Amino acid sequence: KQWYQRRVAITAGKTGQIDMEILMTGMSASSRAKRAELGKFVIQTLKNGNRAFKMSELYDTCKEGYKDGFTQMQYEMVLRDLTEENKIVQTSNRHIRLKEA
Repeated sequence: KQWYQRRVAITAGKTGQIDMEILMTGMSASSRAKRAELGKFVIQTLKNGNRAFKMSELYDTCKEGYKDGFTQMQYEMVLRDLTEENKIVQTSNRHIRLKEA
């Protein structure tokens, strides 16, 4: 029973085959693609705004303009990724801006 539960957890929904991306990275290929797409949208939103945003204001702006839905947790993971990639800066007073080149 336990081996079956593990297999179901790493199986691609449409094909029924084991998703190797989940095994290697812990995240499905479609989840990684969506995360990257949301990251690009956040960067574009910051560029279009041409200023620093409060974290909650940026979330609301992205939520309104992004064609696919996303959760608060996905948003925070994207911000963490962008910070680690040195694309954005999060200040102590919870503002986010693009990192200057």
